Amino acid sequence: MKLSDIMGHANLSIYAEVAMVIFLIVFLTVAVRLFLPSRQQDLRDAARLPLDDESTPAAAPRKD
Repeated sequence: MKLSDIMGHANLSIYAEVAMVIFLIVFLTVAVRLFLPSRQQDLRDAARLPLDDESTPAAAPRKD
């Protein structure tokens, strides 16, 4: 008896289908939330962060 025969008779294919449905739900939720018109200003602000000269450093310089 091969391992593929054992796994084929175990009826585990439902797990792959459930995982696919969960993935699609999460992907669609993220995609819809990302492209909502109310989030456009937040995305523009986040895109400008690397170019912003007024940002403060994450940690103060060390005094040795």
